[in-house]
Amino acid sequence: MAWERGNTILHPVAWSLELQAELDEPNKYEDICEVIYTKDYTITNPYGTDPTVQTITRNCAYDNNQIVITTSTVSVTGVALIAEVIDRADLAQSRYVDLMGRARRQAVLLKEALESAVYGDHSARTTEIGLADLTTLESGDATTITVSGTNIDDIIRTVYGTILVKGGAGLLERNGGFFVWRPSDFMYLLAFMQANGFAVADTALRGQQGNPSLGGVEYMGFTHYTSNLLTANHVIAGVKKAYKLYILPDTYGQIMINDKDPGQVSGVSVVSRVDFIEKLWNKVLTVVYDVNVA
Repeated sequence: MAWERGNTILHPVAWSLELQAELDEPNKYEDICEVIYTKDYTITNPYGTDPTVQTITRNCAYDNNQIVITTSTVSVTGVALIAEVIDRADLAQSRYVDLMGRARRQAVLLKEALESAVYGDHSARTTEIGLADLTTLESGDATTITVSGTNIDDIIRTVYGTILVKGGAGLLERNGGFFVWRPSDFMYLLAFMQANGFAVADTALRGQQGNPSLGGVEYMGFTHYTSNLLTANHVIAGVKKAYKLYILPDTYGQIMINDKDPGQVSGVSVVSRVDFIEKLWNKVLTVVYDVNVA
């Protein structure tokens, strides 16, 4: 079988009928975040201090609490962009390259960029879950946990208990909770489920629950996902929809095709981008956690 290679494009003399399958990962950000499409550059989210509940005696004066408003802002400044140029001859000669096919691939990668941005925002998750937290809630430990089949349930309980201590029980009940594990951690979770009770074992063996298209498993009150996009040594967990993901609709999904020799290259370019910012506002900082793992 003979092969010819152009500039990064394969031209088949005799080639297989199918392209190599892409290893796409299902996106979870739309489930764990509240996605907000906005044209605003700056988002303002003011919040007030809670008043003091007073216990008074009848016919006695009460004290007025002064309302203090704090204004928090965030600007939609994040940009993820993909730009490709295809030589005119390559575009004409290779039946395995087409403009819309590249655009579809770019869309997949941009969604992964959004997901990676949320996972990589671990410094904004000011509440740490570490080794000492497994025995003492709210220790704020940054020591990494070596996840195993014997402690994965302890990690889940610790996150649940921390949500309760931080006053997030009502939000958890309304929105639900989530974990995004590394694949190796997720295998420990499935093994633990299978080992504990007939009903739970059947649930684990039957497949995914929660959102099957995302690979989510419902267990111990949380939807558990797995991802290869997590930052090393960091797992994310907490209450769904606490994270806000602001996206500019005017650029998201708008494919730019330039057939006028972009950059003086004799070819056609395909460019996709998304402008965005992820944000945990002050009032919900305590219900999404940076779980430190070894």
